[in-house]
This record gives sequence, C-alpha cells and structure tokens, in this order.
Amino acid sequence: SVVGFALLSLFHMAQTEACPPSCDCKSLQDRKGLHIDCSSRGLQEVPALPPNTKSLYLHNNSLSWLPPGTLDSLSSLQEVKMFDNPWNCDCHILYLKAWLEDVSASSLANISCASPAPVRMKPLMQLTGNELGLCKRLLPVKCLQFFWRDLILIAGAIMTLLLVVWALKFSKKLVCQMNLSQHDSR
Repeated sequence: SVVGFALLSLFHMAQTEACPPSCDCKSLQDRKGLHIDCSSRGLQEVPALPPNTKSLYLHNNSLSWLPPGTLDSLSSLQEVKMFDNPWNCDCHILYLKAWLEDVSASSLANISCASPAPVRMKPLMQLTGNELGLCKRLLPVKCLQFFWRDLILIAGAIMTLLLVVWALKFSKKLVCQMNLSQHDSR
C-alpha cells in the first residue's frame, strides 16, 4: 500500500537523519537498527551515534582515546570494530578497555597500543595494573576539603570529650570536698 510505503520511507529517513555526516549508515530492517560504518575517515573522535546502532565500524581512523561515557548509550550494539587506530594506552584508555570487556571481547583482542613506548604494539587486552601504574587517582579538591573539615570536626569532638571528662573529674572532686566540709561542720 502507498501508506505503508510512505511510513517505511519516513522511518528510513528518520534513521538516516541520525546518521553521523562522517559515516555511512544502512538500515538493518530485519534487526531494527543501523549498521554504521565510520572506518577509514581519519576520525580523531567518535561522532554522536544513534542509540539504535547495531554494528559500528570505527577501524582505521586516528582515534587515540575515548572520553568516558562516549559509547554508553549504545545498548543495542552487537558488533564493533576499532582496530588500526593509534590508541594511546595511558590512563585515558581505561574507559575503552572496560567498555570493550563488557560489550565485545573479540574486538578488544584486536586492539593494540600505539603509545606510550613501554606498551607500544601490546594488545590492549593484556594491559595490567603494572603498565597503568601511573593511573593512581589523586583525591579531587572537593574530597580534600571534606577531609580537612572532617579532621577539624573530629579534633573538636575529641577536645569536647576531654573537657567533659575533666569537668566530671573536677565536679567529682568538688562534690567530695563539699561533702567533707559539710561532714566537718557537724
């Protein structure tokens, strides 16, 4: 029918409108999603991707890292290819490594580090805490502010407790002296 064809065309247009301009997109009508091919485009960052992306090709680009959260909206993703990118395997690579461990272990196995020198050509999958040892997280400034505030509160509480103990001890001595003076006056 003409109405069915028009609706299908509108649906296809809506999906292709969500296609990043630097990529080619094909509708996967049987799987209700998109195949997005952004490979070999010289991309230095991942473009905004529609949430109904089923397969994503980002291989052979200039990607060196991904900001945390970049791919989190792709809950329908079934296939991803990210090899042949100059991945910089420093602390910033942790998001990509963790994301691929959850989503596509086979794709993770195909990614190698381009830098820094100690891990050059090493598969990302094999990176351990030793290679990423420089990723020790320093406390953010806000945490340090809370630390100092808490330290001052604890010191204040200890001083108050010491004053209370001293006051109780002094008041006990005072009560004893009063009792003695009353006892002596009789």
